[in-house]
Amino acid sequence: MYRTLAVLAVGVVALAMTGVAQGPEAIAIFQPDYRLALPGYDFAFPRDHGAHADYKLEWWYYTGHLDAEDGRRFGYELTFFRIGMDRRSANPSVWNVDALHVAHFALSDLDGGEFRFHERVNRAGPGIARAATGTLDVANGSWTAVLENDVMKLRAFADGVLLELELTSEKAPVVHGIGGVSQKAEGVGQASHYYSMTRMATTGLLSIDGAAVRVTGESWMDHEFGTNQLAPEQVGWDWFSIQFDDGEELMIYQLRRSDQTIDGTSSGTVVDADGATRHLTRDEFTIVSMRDWASPKSEAVYRLDWRLEIPGLGADLRIVPLMDDQELVTIRSTGIAYWEGAVRIEGTWRGQRVTGKGYVELTGYGPGYRPTV
Repeated sequence: MYRTLAVLAVGVVALAMTGVAQGPEAIAIFQPDYRLALPGYDFAFPRDHGAHADYKLEWWYYTGHLDAEDGRRFGYELTFFRIGMDRRSANPSVWNVDALHVAHFALSDLDGGEFRFHERVNRAGPGIARAATGTLDVANGSWTAVLENDVMKLRAFADGVLLELELTSEKAPVVHGIGGVSQKAEGVGQASHYYSMTRMATTGLLSIDGAAVRVTGESWMDHEFGTNQLAPEQVGWDWFSIQFDDGEELMIYQLRRSDQTIDGTSSGTVVDADGATRHLTRDEFTIVSMRDWASPKSEAVYRLDWRLEIPGLGADLRIVPLMDDQELVTIRSTGIAYWEGAVRIEGTWRGQRVTGKGYVELTGYGPGYRPTV
């Protein structure tokens, strides 16, 4: 599969999400002239909000919970992917295709029970798609994320849904992993440089089918860049971002292997109310799903409704989807189906009762949407 160069590049995102990178296709995807994510990288901002063209894969992920002035509740996702192409080309033209850009936009109407999603794929080029270096300035058509005076501004419009948001961070960027590296598999360079803005005050406008309403809420931003992350035996991941009502946050993920075990490089980060962080290793936590949900749109059967335990932190949390159907079937862009949805949190944290909200991403479910070679 992925016989043409353009389709091969689009498939990179699917391969990154599902861990399939083997055979002759992998040679074309992970070219040796791209840098690997290795220890010693020093983050600096706003520089690292921008693109990193020396790495093959990069994405900017925004998710959040919004409260409308009329009382309705929403969850949103806006994601930009940059997939590097052949860096050996000597063509200096601005029309030289040095990257492919994919974007996903989703809205969960949590009270109305409706989920809408949209996708875009474009080549890099003036007025088409971009990812600037030095600061946040990414776009795919009219969908944009830019940094202006320490405020991140998001805009997306598709099929009657318009979202315009301004995000102001309440904490400094949180770098995940150890030594600036978030390891995803045992091999050298099978990792990413990964940071998050874990609590961003959010205001803006949401318009659905011409009916506009002001919204406020909180958002989470993830930015990752690397070249060769997952190993062939890793089939996907379950990723959680949690914002507790007491001002703390938690990012945690488990990487699933083809033999149904959890990979030892799974990890997490605890962010205290004052911004201090603590790295979590695989042996410090367990995540167990309580039920299945079969998608009516794809072959995927997702594991939902989770119990997360971190004994060393006195944590026993229940993570519950606010809607079951929050699946994106992105056939036109990445070629996969994945679940990305708004959740609520309740339970104990540091031995005390706690509530909160978050987002969960599930990849690698449903064999009909997993690239194979």
